[in-house]
Amino acid sequence: MKLTADLLAAARAQLTGIPKEGLGEERSSRWRGDRIVRVGEAWHVGVLLLTDDRVLATGEVLRAADPGRRGYTAESARERAARRQMALRGGFGEGEVAHVGWSVVDVDAVDAGDSSGPLSLRDGVPMVRWSGAAYRPLEAYLREQIELMLEE
Repeated sequence: MKLTADLLAAARAQLTGIPKEGLGEERSSRWRGDRIVRVGEAWHVGVLLLTDDRVLATGEVLRAADPGRRGYTAESARERAARRQMALRGGFGEGEVAHVGWSVVDVDAVDAGDSSGPLSLRDGVPMVRWSGAAYRPLEAYLREQIELMLEE
């Protein structure tokens, strides 16, 4: 039986050389206002973000941008533009990806039989919840996601 931690370590080894994307956190201050600041980097592997030593569940994915002068037909579009500008104001470069609202996955808990984020152990097999409620073996999921990343 392959442990979740082993599968993720093998994935990290395969990802060496592939660019990582920025991890951001929201910050607010009276002097600098609301912004999204860089707090690290990770490989974006589907519903997971892999750092050198942690596994995170993806949250919101933004591309830093200046909203310019635009008219918005939906309030949600206006809010999304404001969040992209927060990433730009927080230090992300124009067009750079910022992952926000991610959560830490407890890999040890998964290997002990619990669930954490999108990962769980089912019948001794590490699984990932990736499309609504659909579960898939983590090993096959990582292999497919990494193949897609290598093709880019």
